[in-house]
Amino acid sequence: MANMADDPRIDPRIKAVMGHLVPEPSEDVPDRETLLAVAASDSAREYAETRNRFFDAIDTEDTASFEGLRSGEFSFVSEPGGHSIRARFIRPDHDDVVPCVVYLHGGGMMSMSAFNGLYHSWGRLIAANDVAVAMIDFRNSLEPSTAEEVAPYPAGLDDCVNGVRHVLDHAGELGIDPGRVVVSGESGGGNLTLATGMRFLRDGDDRIAGLFALCPYINGAWPDERYPSSVENNGYLIEIHSNRGRMAYGIEAFDRRDPLAWPGFATVDDVRGLPPTVISVNECDPLRDEGVAFYRLLLAAGVPARAREMLGTIHGTEIFSIACPDISRETASAIAEFAWGSGVS
Repeated sequence: MANMADDPRIDPRIKAVMGHLVPEPSEDVPDRETLLAVAASDSAREYAETRNRFFDAIDTEDTASFEGLRSGEFSFVSEPGGHSIRARFIRPDHDDVVPCVVYLHGGGMMSMSAFNGLYHSWGRLIAANDVAVAMIDFRNSLEPSTAEEVAPYPAGLDDCVNGVRHVLDHAGELGIDPGRVVVSGESGGGNLTLATGMRFLRDGDDRIAGLFALCPYINGAWPDERYPSSVENNGYLIEIHSNRGRMAYGIEAFDRRDPLAWPGFATVDDVRGLPPTVISVNECDPLRDEGVAFYRLLLAAGVPARAREMLGTIHGTEIFSIACPDISRETASAIAEFAWGSGVS
C-alpha cells in the first residue's frame, strides 16, 4: 500500500491529522456471512467504538458553528418492509423557505451513521450557507447505523430513495423549496447519490433538482487497470484491494452488473436524463479515476455535468473539517450553491 508520509502531493495538514489512520490490508472472504461474523467480533466492535469517538470529537463549535442553525431529526417509513428510518435535519434558524440538500453518509454502504458527530459538523458547514440539510440514516449492509437491521442491496438504496421522497412530499412542513432539493453524499454515499438519481429516473420522477457526488465508491472491484489511482493511492485512509465491499453489499448484484448497486456499470442509456450532476474527486484517492470516468459517461449521455478535483487531498478529506477547514468550507459552500442554483452553470 502507498505510504502517505512519503507522498509530496498530500497537504501536510492531512498528514498531521490523519496520517495515523492506516487501514489494515484486507483479504478476500468466501461469503457475506463471514464478513458479518468479523463485524460482530470484539476487535471489530472495539475498532468501531474508537472510530466513533474520533468522529464525535470533531463535532464542536470550533469546527462548525451552531450559531443561526436549528438541529433536530425526523423519521419516515421506508418501503418495502415498513422500516422506520431516522434522519438528522439541520436548517437555518428562521422560517424562510430554503433549498434542501439530502445528504447520504459514507462508509461503503457498509458502516457509519448520519448521527456520528463527524456528520453533524459537516451538516452544519453546509447549512451555514442558508440551506436545509436532511441526513438519511439508511440501513447499512454490515454494521448497524441507528437502523439496527443490517441488510444488503437494495435495502440502503430503498431507504435513501424513500428519504428523498419524504423530503419532497413534506417540503411545506420542513420549510424547504421542493424545486430546489438536491442529493449529495461522499464515498458510499456518493454511490447512493448516483443510484438514487437513477432510481428516480427509472421511476419517471423528475423532482430531484441535482446530484453532487463526492469521491463516489462505484466500481466494486479493485485494482482496475483502467484506473491507475486504484493502485497508486491505495491505502490512503481506505484499502480497497479485496472483495469485501461487493461481498458485504451483495455479490449477486455485482455479478449481474447492476448499475443501481454499482454505478460503475452504468451505460449511457442508464444515465441519460439525469438531472444536473457534479462529480468531485480527491487527487490522492484510489477512487479518483472511476469518478472521473463516470463524469465522462455523463457528458457522453448529454447530462449537464461538471467535475472538480481537490488537489492535495485524500479520500473524503472534505468531511474531516479538522484537517483542512478551508477545503471543507469551500466544498460545503459549493454544495449549497448548487442547491440554490439547482443545476450546473
